Amino acid sequence: MALTGAPAPTLSSTSISDCGYTPAYLPGMQTWLWNSSFQPLKPTSPPAPVKHLICAVYEGRRCPQAGRLLIVIPLQVYHQQGQAAYRDSWLLRDGLSKPESTEQRQNGLKMVDQAIWSKKMSNGARRIPVSPDQARSYNRQMRPAILDHSSGAKWTNTSNNPEFLVGEEALYVNPLDCYNIHWPIRRGQLNLHAGPGGSLTAVLADLEVIWSHAIQKYLEIPLKDLKYYRCILLIPDIYNKQHVKELVNMILMKMGFSGIIVHQESVCATFGSGLSSACIVDVGDQKTSVCCVEDGVSHRNTRLCLAYGGSDVSRCFYWLMQRAGFPYRDCQLTNKLDCLLLQHLKETFCHLDQDISGLQDHEFQIRHPDSPALLYQFRLGDEKLQAPMALFYPATFGIVGQKMTILQHRSQGDPEDPHDEHYLLATQSKQEQSSKATADRKSMSKPGAFEGELRGQSSDISERIYPQEVELGSSQGDCMIPGNDSEEPLTAHMSRKTAISQFEGKALGLDKAILHSIDCCASDDTKKKMYSSILVVGGGLMFHRAQEFLQHRILNKMPPSFRRVVENVEVITRPKDMDPRLIAWKGGAVLACLDTTQELWIYQREWQRFGVRMLRERAAFVW
Repeated sequence: MALTGAPAPTLSSTSISDCGYTPAYLPGMQTWLWNSSFQPLKPTSPPAPVKHLICAVYEGRRCPQAGRLLIVIPLQVYHQQGQAAYRDSWLLRDGLSKPESTEQRQNGLKMVDQAIWSKKMSNGARRIPVSPDQARSYNRQMRPAILDHSSGAKWTNTSNNPEFLVGEEALYVNPLDCYNIHWPIRRGQLNLHAGPGGSLTAVLADLEVIWSHAIQKYLEIPLKDLKYYRCILLIPDIYNKQHVKELVNMILMKMGFSGIIVHQESVCATFGSGLSSACIVDVGDQKTSVCCVEDGVSHRNTRLCLAYGGSDVSRCFYWLMQRAGFPYRDCQLTNKLDCLLLQHLKETFCHLDQDISGLQDHEFQIRHPDSPALLYQFRLGDEKLQAPMALFYPATFGIVGQKMTILQHRSQGDPEDPHDEHYLLATQSKQEQSSKATADRKSMSKPGAFEGELRGQSSDISERIYPQEVELGSSQGDCMIPGNDSEEPLTAHMSRKTAISQFEGKALGLDKAILHSIDCCASDDTKKKMYSSILVVGGGLMFHRAQEFLQHRILNKMPPSFRRVVENVEVITRPKDMDPRLIAWKGGAVLACLDTTQELWIYQREWQRFGVRMLRERAAFVW
């Protein structure tokens, strides 16, 4: 969640140094605070327009982001809440314990090893693989050294039986305490499930508690003053209309913000990076989304969401370290503190640099509550490269029987929104219906890959009528199965529904997903733009040499026809040296201050009167 509150008119003329901010980092919580005497303006009398105080909320993250509008680096709080003993898992997920999981994981690792061997190092030599057996014999002999008999870490104090706990306090709840642990957002969407706290109402209540807590505790804004603030809500590119509607209702009617703008995170990523057009690759902790944005418009056909991210890399790294005799033998994926440790080890040791080879010695510390501080030493070889490469060969994650590629399906409709795509479809003229039927017959008669209905169509009417139809680019028939460079084409008689269902069951590698997304652009000129500007945001691909690695794979796999005409394939991982995790948040803050967005605000009174129809009227994208 990104939340900002500052006088908008002074943004263009006031720098951070002018305001006297001093950054302070809270270790262990991934939180940035800014110490300053600056306080939000609080009108002593009922204000004129509330435009003076603006907030931006970034929904869809495991760590929501928050900070004042004038601040470059915002605050982050874990999207987690503890209540008084259901526990949502972090690194564990469905599909890992299937009988086929081990075999699939081994097959994926073979493809990773083949890819590592096939790519030469910068000196032209082949990389010599390191067997895990070489490290295992050393690691199994290692015993921890005691640094201190007290780790200094403490469990969260629950002696006064708090109604809820948020963020780091929830992570450090003693397992013996009877608390439910909930992640209200999972894989970029609201975490609805059949267990306790899994209903839409319960998840929204958890979000309201978390956001309200962060606003009061870290931004020092009393909830009663939110009527003086407006809000930017950034939603995923593949969104659920019902969920967005409920979030807007919660922010305006329950939390009490005076106004809101809803926009897509990919578009705001281009705003935050200063690019007009780009293929946005958002690698998060639990999901990876790809979308092509041109001149502030997210092309609907190009949107893909892959159901894996940084947490899957952490789990894969743990599996690889176990093969190499990981000396911390009490590590458990069900223990959230161990999950924090594994994430730290991944971020510290993993890389995508082919030139780093051979066994290397490493060490790490463990500081758990009610335990001594321990120092472990161990050796690792190729495991540090193999784990992040699983993003390109997702079979290595060993996930079986789950939907791995998510597409935006047609909305079921909303009784409060009578002029939705179903209405437009029902009111089409006979001539339009006849033309569409003819186009359908032609597309279904084509052999090879499935062709979507929206290719080449750019009008708002067509997007509103068929907003959720998805196409599989004709040059992407070879990326339907992870790690397999060939697959039988879809038969000419396969139904559209079956084609989409089969596509969603496959796990595309990150590079193939990018190629597929670009291939779904309507024109060759747009495709050239996307190849020359691939923007990577999010924290899931922040590995050493990731930019060069991804660029090399895109160049090798892009269609030959474009390889000749695209002057330069550019992968951007840190535009203007910004933290890629904060780019979309910054774009939302920029959006709040643009004169051209003033007509996009939805105010509380308007929402109360017209409801979801205001989103169709005011949203900056086709609702």
